[in-house]
Amino acid sequence: MKKSDFYYELPEELIAQTPSPRRDGSRLMVIDRATGALEHRHFYDLPDYLRPGDCLVLNDSRVLPARLYGRRETGGAVEVVLLTDRGEGVWECLTRPGRKTRTGTVLNFGEGELTGRVVDEVSGGNRLIKFEYDGIFMEVLEKLGRMPLPPYIHEELQDAERYQTVYSREVGSAAAPTAGLHFTPELLKKLEDMGVALAYVTLHVGLGTFRPVKEEEIEDHEMHSEFCTISPETAEKINAARRGGGRVICVGTTSCRTVESVAEQDGTVKPWSGWTDIFIYPGYRFKCMDGLITNFHLPESTLIMLVSAFAGREHVLSAYAEAVRQRYRFFSFGDACLLLDRNDGDKPQDQ
Repeated sequence: MKKSDFYYELPEELIAQTPSPRRDGSRLMVIDRATGALEHRHFYDLPDYLRPGDCLVLNDSRVLPARLYGRRETGGAVEVVLLTDRGEGVWECLTRPGRKTRTGTVLNFGEGELTGRVVDEVSGGNRLIKFEYDGIFMEVLEKLGRMPLPPYIHEELQDAERYQTVYSREVGSAAAPTAGLHFTPELLKKLEDMGVALAYVTLHVGLGTFRPVKEEEIEDHEMHSEFCTISPETAEKINAARRGGGRVICVGTTSCRTVESVAEQDGTVKPWSGWTDIFIYPGYRFKCMDGLITNFHLPESTLIMLVSAFAGREHVLSAYAEAVRQRYRFFSFGDACLLLDRNDGDKPQDQ
């Protein structure tokens, strides 16, 4: 398939620049993956579409305040974005300006609280930086770092916690698993009380999630790798739901990629920890996931390709066109979709 098969027109003013005032007050487009039929609801209506025995899979990764602004030892300004912890104080990073951060360059952040030296240059133009600091690195980072918001968000984030899910706990992402931003503690409790299992996986989102597909033939695209973990408890919850006839509904493409990376052909999953570079596009046969909660994604991105693999390209592009007409909010701080097979047993309770 071609990259252009996943293009759609999006007015720039529909790209959400700030979070909605209420997390679960965002709009929810419900898409029947079998027929393409649409319903327009709000995220707080989600319990109407779930039932006892279902399992909701959520990514509990927490975003690092990974963007650092400092100066080179020679005095020039520098921007560093932490990508991957290589151990022993060394991080793989993006740096700007790259030509001014060659091996050996010394960097300073804050009032001397954090310094770094570029120790190597790696593929893709990234740098390995060895950091020096007193105390605990994460505490220093919480003080000096800023949230690495996506490039299409131009407004300053007033509350950093609004770029974290309420259940985030495993620090390591360079971007938020944004489908989970719509949940509140009250909504999660309501789902648990009605018999929906909550199963947490961890996938540390890399900035590669924003990397555009450059090859016209999508099969030629090289997917970025991300680290993920499924605990024994989570594997059992997912498998128990399947044994009992419940549905496995992933919150976000990151949870989907984690589950599908480890699922056996019969849909069962096992505890696992490692790197995944799974690339899901139309033609992929899903082994475990029965439903998906996700935001609206960029044209020609790997994320809209994944959604199209699950619900059909024509259904997805038709739904996106309707979302534009209905003035939905798009991307990280935007509205949400719920994609699943609808039948008599799935009809909302209040309609």
